[in-house]
Amino acid sequence: MNIPNSLTLLRIILIPLFVIIISVKVPNGDYIAAAIFIVAALTDSLDGYLARKMKQVTKLGVILDPLADKLLITAALISLVELGRIPGWIAIVILGREFAVSGLRIIKAEEGVIIPASIWGKLKTISQIIAVVVVILQNDFYAITTLVLGPVMLYLALIITVYSGLEYFYRYISMREVK
Repeated sequence: MNIPNSLTLLRIILIPLFVIIISVKVPNGDYIAAAIFIVAALTDSLDGYLARKMKQVTKLGVILDPLADKLLITAALISLVELGRIPGWIAIVILGREFAVSGLRIIKAEEGVIIPASIWGKLKTISQIIAVVVVILQNDFYAITTLVLGPVMLYLALIITVYSGLEYFYRYISMREVK
């Protein structure tokens, strides 16, 4: 197994560890969970970069990487809903977008068309990562800025997520009209 695929596999392995740590009351658990989430999120950027740089893009990596991304954000959002830190409807909207766009990309891939990530898709990922980390840590910092920052980042991630999803579907419709 090459390095990029190993990093993707590491991300998948870190997911249950993240869920356990955030769910169980352990000393500094939120800090540890946030650190695990950050490491897992960083492997997302690193595996793709290394795969392209080292010319090690594989079919396994192409399938596993987006799956690992969806598993990570799904696990984080469901955990945060379960802990009462975010409203369930926000998780449903974000995850609905994730799976709708993934389905769209699969349909287009079967037609031989690759829908590349857009700048909005990348901003969506970054905003979701920041929002999750801030929400995880907001219970440990009782400063007003942190208590406000969590919801602000969460709603910003929600807006960017919805917008990027609409943008993907607009591109899909545009591709269909060209035919």
